[in-house]
Amino acid sequence: MEYCESETAAAESEQHLIAAAYHIVKALGASKTLNNDMKRILTDLDVQLSKMTAVQENEADRTREMENKLKFAQRKIMSFQSRSLKIWDLGPGEDYGYLKAVDEVRRLAEILQNMPSNQTRKVKQLLDEAENILHKAMARLQEELVHILSKNMQPLEHEFVLLESCQVASLEEESTVPNEDESFEILSQRGRRGPDCEQYVVDLVHPRAIPLIKCIAELMFASNYDKEFCQSFISFWKQALDDYLINLHVKQLSIDDVLKMDWKRLTYRIRIWCRATRRIVGFYLASQKRLFDKILGEFGSTSSSCYIETSKASVSCLLNFGQAVLICPPRPERLFCLLDMYETLSKFLPDLGDLFAEEAGSLVEIEFHELLKRLGNSAKEIFLEFGNHVASNTSTIPFTSGSITHLTRYVMNYIMLLVEYGDTLNSLLEEQNLENTDQFSQAEVSQIINLNNTSPMAHSLKSVTSVLEANLDTKSDLYGDESLKHIFMMNNIHYMVQKIENSQLRWYFGDEWIRRHVWKFRQHETCYERITWSSILSQLKDDGSKGKAMLKDKCRKFNTAFEEVYKSQTAWKIPDAQLREELRISTSQKVIHAYRPFASRLAKCCISDKYIKYTEDDLGNYIWDLFEGSPKSLNHAKRR
Repeated sequence: MEYCESETAAAESEQHLIAAAYHIVKALGASKTLNNDMKRILTDLDVQLSKMTAVQENEADRTREMENKLKFAQRKIMSFQSRSLKIWDLGPGEDYGYLKAVDEVRRLAEILQNMPSNQTRKVKQLLDEAENILHKAMARLQEELVHILSKNMQPLEHEFVLLESCQVASLEEESTVPNEDESFEILSQRGRRGPDCEQYVVDLVHPRAIPLIKCIAELMFASNYDKEFCQSFISFWKQALDDYLINLHVKQLSIDDVLKMDWKRLTYRIRIWCRATRRIVGFYLASQKRLFDKILGEFGSTSSSCYIETSKASVSCLLNFGQAVLICPPRPERLFCLLDMYETLSKFLPDLGDLFAEEAGSLVEIEFHELLKRLGNSAKEIFLEFGNHVASNTSTIPFTSGSITHLTRYVMNYIMLLVEYGDTLNSLLEEQNLENTDQFSQAEVSQIINLNNTSPMAHSLKSVTSVLEANLDTKSDLYGDESLKHIFMMNNIHYMVQKIENSQLRWYFGDEWIRRHVWKFRQHETCYERITWSSILSQLKDDGSKGKAMLKDKCRKFNTAFEEVYKSQTAWKIPDAQLREELRISTSQKVIHAYRPFASRLAKCCISDKYIKYTEDDLGNYIWDLFEGSPKSLNHAKRR
């Protein structure tokens, strides 16, 4: 429409000019003389006509020159585009030759656009041809860009080596916090992540290709095809990042998918998430941002906007999974995975701030900050509620053989694993304590914080073990046998002491706690010996009676009582070998020490072997059968 209007205006102008010239010629024919004014006007007209003729001739020459240049560049461009191979694959120098030809067309189009006579038909025709050639060349450059990126992507071999550690955590190996020592050791070795990786960057694309990619970017931006370049660039790296997530075993999961998972599978997914977050934030995104800045850094905010557009979907995938996990019920066994997520995110959150520093990416950082806060709150909630979870574990049936309960093993193994998160938990609990002290003065706050110089975690751990002791004491009342009650308490408190004394828990509980609880289980040991053996050994005391009948009766009562103890207490269990041996030695010494003078009195009174069933060695050997958890009975035959 504009072109038609300009053609009409030009035609009208020419008609006016012809009419004016006709009038001048007609006037000159009618006039016999020329005055000075007429001469001056005609002279000026002659000069103007000469100039116009020269300009038209120059412009025609220039137009022909540009037409020749355009045809030459077109032939060169089409010679490249007619080949089946990509220009990158044609060999060194060919790619830059193509770019030079395309840039020549771009330059010619720009000149044609700015020519004063750009409304003439010929110039318009050349301009249209140049823009058409440029459009085809830009489409080809988009293809070449993707091809060059594909051919020059650096293999992430070191990353796939690191990935092996991720695959070790198979579903078959996953478990909750175990009850037994052996499975706890397995968990403690695999449950924590490998060495943290600091943020580092590598070349995602071979350095030799960077200059060419930059040239393509500069040419397309100069040709006003910046959107097309960014579209291809973003699309390629979006797919690359998606592929990397797949290699890390990350899946797009909805909230319903997460909520429907059993705990073993969810634990596996959480560990995948932690490793993927470390790889994506600590390695891949940093490397990608550096690449984008190298290629697009000269074009203002384009680099940042392309980077954010490329990474936001994958980052949202990580974010959404973390948010979905928080919806799951806050069970005790989930604390460790939540702490892993919290530590992973807190370590790399500053890096996220650097990677998404611009206003367009600030929302990503804000959402991850909120996720970190919620993870911390959820972890605190589970940890602080753990004592209530322990207290609620009740029973109406005494634990078999007076051994260590599953709850004791569970609690001690649970808090042993918590030590690995000591700094994190202390930090979270300190925040909790400070929030709870808003109503106190500064001096009171300082006194609360420094009370007994105890860390918040140490205070909480001691509180948990106190609840466990109270629970055990309640369960010990289920035993009808007072001796077994003390064996039960001795076993469990000894187990607690051993776990704390031989681990980093010692730094949280302190030597005073250990000494106090060693005294406690030793007291139960003493009570057991007193209740079990005092009445039996009283039969062996020399009360001054010397009649054979009295001695025979004492001997018979001792034998019967000893056999009853043997029958019942061989079924009792002391799992710790050293504790079991110590109690056997202590008991054996007491029994033999009391039995030896009694046996002498029997010999002096000539009591027959019919009544003396056991020698001192027999008693010692039989006592050594106690506390194995395997019931036995004596057959009234002396051991030889």
